[in-house]
Amino acid sequence: EVQLQASGGGLVQAGGSLRLPCAASGITFDDYAIGWFRQVPGKEREVVACSSSSDGTTYYAPSVKGRFTISRDNAKDTVYLQMKRLKPDDTAVYYCAANSNLGHSSYYYSSAAVYDYWGQGTLVTVSS
Repeated sequence: EVQLQASGGGLVQAGGSLRLPCAASGITFDDYAIGWFRQVPGKEREVVACSSSSDGTTYYAPSVKGRFTISRDNAKDTVYLQMKRLKPDDTAVYYCAANSNLGHSSYYYSSAAVYDYWGQGTLVTVSS
């Protein structure tokens, strides 16, 4: 019954912004570590950002640090990835994920292998 659904993807020009929501059902995001990942054809899935509510910290991949922000809206049981100053290299399918183990630092959740639940990806295309 656990479901995660990422949405909000689309086509945007370089320098623009997008906000990707990830809605949860069957779990409460407040009790989980959250990760955002992206994948380009021919490459492995890579972390964009991840956080632990218990830790209170967030890890951002060097390629997006300063441009992307992860946040939570516990009332809506939704996690957001705010993307600003988008670049063509940001073009990818974006995924949200959740992990029930909160006993690690934020960086631990940068590995896709540690996640229990995954949402359906949403495609972000950035034109130059």
